[in-house]
Amino acid sequence: MIELALKSSRIYWAWIFGLLLVIAVGGLFYYDQLNAGLVVTGQSRDVSWGFYTAQMTFFVGVAAGGVMLILPYYLHDYKKFGRITILGEFLAVASIIMCLLFVAVHLGQPMRILNVFLYPTPGSMLFWDANVLSGYLVLNIVIGWKVLEAEHNGTAPPAWTKPLIYISIPMAFSIHTVTAFLYCGLPGRGFWLTAILAPRFLASAFASGPALLILLCKVIQKMTKFDPGEEAIQTLAKIVTYGLIANLFFLMCEAFVVFYSGIPGHVDHFTYLYFGLQGHNAMVPWMWTSVFLMLTASVLLLIPQTRKNEIVLIFSCLFVFCGTWIDKGLGMMAGGFIPSPLHRITEYTPGTHEIVIAAGVAAIGLLVLTVLYKITIRVKEYSESGL
Repeated sequence: MIELALKSSRIYWAWIFGLLLVIAVGGLFYYDQLNAGLVVTGQSRDVSWGFYTAQMTFFVGVAAGGVMLILPYYLHDYKKFGRITILGEFLAVASIIMCLLFVAVHLGQPMRILNVFLYPTPGSMLFWDANVLSGYLVLNIVIGWKVLEAEHNGTAPPAWTKPLIYISIPMAFSIHTVTAFLYCGLPGRGFWLTAILAPRFLASAFASGPALLILLCKVIQKMTKFDPGEEAIQTLAKIVTYGLIANLFFLMCEAFVVFYSGIPGHVDHFTYLYFGLQGHNAMVPWMWTSVFLMLTASVLLLIPQTRKNEIVLIFSCLFVFCGTWIDKGLGMMAGGFIPSPLHRITEYTPGTHEIVIAAGVAAIGLLVLTVLYKITIRVKEYSESGL
């Protein structure tokens, strides 16, 4: 079926060329980082996890969000998701590939990632995180490809794919749960030392992942003859709404506990993020923008009339995606490291290398997603036309 990705319009090939160009530029900057070391990044002794790790954390959530399609379709027989379930699985594939690449570029020397598997340490959350991410990637590749291949051949999927599908459901929850444990298992970081970090991660995942999928479905509707189905999109929008409200509720709970208890080691992190601390306020506009976007999106999605309006739905999903990205892709990392356990404030700004390399990694993810979606759409168009 790979050949289906090679037949398309000039716009498609222009998009592919643009992605390859971004990947090439990111590769050049990464080559420089390999030679010079992580000194070219904005990281420091006090902020040793930066933009790469933050993006890995966020896109693990995007990958986990795909379970919101798989669970209703396979466990509750919600047929309306039948046209887009495989789109969610392939979105998870592209997202996990990006996550693993972000880990590789963060390590400085990418061969170090092999140490996780060559010298396993079951007592380390990093060991479990690497294994569940790799396992979830393999599961989604195998399931998605076999289901698509069966549709292409006009046959039923192999019977052995059903158990894999059922295994993938708890695996989807585990990838973001273990990622949260990686953070809240560090006792010296008060901002992350909370039992609801994993539920908060999952709530944001169930908002951001489906929101991105809705946006992708809208693009597919405009650019191809394949229609994902408006009822399926509206159901996804409701899932986004509930996930977003849960995320905001957990954030409110965190804020209440922090400020009502008044424990300085916890208060300072929230104060730095939302109000500034000791004259340092680089994150303040970002965090309030995140709150505004998420609150606005939750109101627009709660009202049926606005949720069913296509333009409003698109903007609402953009607000959800951008708001959760700022909250988890920027604030979660900065808030954990600033101030340091010694109450030292060292602000962090991603360096040019980090931004360009991250853009290159994102372009790789988009390239994988584009090719997989192109094959999927061609197969579905052929099957529906009876060819």
